[in-house]
Amino acid sequence: MAKKGKNSITILHEDEDLVIVQKPANYLSIPDRFDAEKPNLYHYLQKKYGSIFIVHRLDKETSGLICFAKNEEAHKHLSEQFFEHTVDKVYLALVEGSLHTPEGRIEKAISKHPAIPGKMLITKRGKKSLTLYKVIEEFKAYSLVETIIKTGRTHQIRIHLESIGHPLMIDSMYGRQDSFYLSSLKLRKYKIHKDEEERPLMSRTTLHSYRLSFIHPRSKEKVTFENPLPKDFGAVLKQLRKWG
Repeated sequence: MAKKGKNSITILHEDEDLVIVQKPANYLSIPDRFDAEKPNLYHYLQKKYGSIFIVHRLDKETSGLICFAKNEEAHKHLSEQFFEHTVDKVYLALVEGSLHTPEGRIEKAISKHPAIPGKMLITKRGKKSLTLYKVIEEFKAYSLVETIIKTGRTHQIRIHLESIGHPLMIDSMYGRQDSFYLSSLKLRKYKIHKDEEERPLMSRTTLHSYRLSFIHPRSKEKVTFENPLPKDFGAVLKQLRKWG
């Protein structure tokens, strides 16, 4: 049974070897390089379990599934699977526009941007990267896409989708807007009082870690975990289905 903690952190599964966590959006996976005191999952789980090991990470704004190991053996086993790209990591991404093909692959090398700290760049000199995608649902101006990353580069999904002309609906670094408002869908039908200020339906990257599949370090059997979309993401889709 899922256990809920503070800051909407939910433990979806735990056993003697690992912990599967539902990471809320705008929450760090690991300690910040410049300010270790900022709330993060690693410290949260460390206080809860004592010993905890980082296996992989999610961007701060990305919500969804993330795995941590409870002991060194499990950490070694899981880390090898991630390094060898045998883990199935499935994300849901809401992107701009309609994709020309309903399914495809994006195979473009990625490296750090030479001038902008924290940003990545598509370049032949970068590390080989592969993203598979499949359109799940289409709207007038947006598409809901399932993406599977076969490599784990920083910002891989975000920059790969942007490179084919379909950045995330919300992405302050690689997209065209940092928030999404209902008024942009309803247009003239949207009414608000003069003394009120419209609040965004969503104001973080439209990316969610939806499914994780890997070989369990103890049982050696394949296990799969899924995590439905959080409220903010669901609210945007609901309005797109109604208006967009």
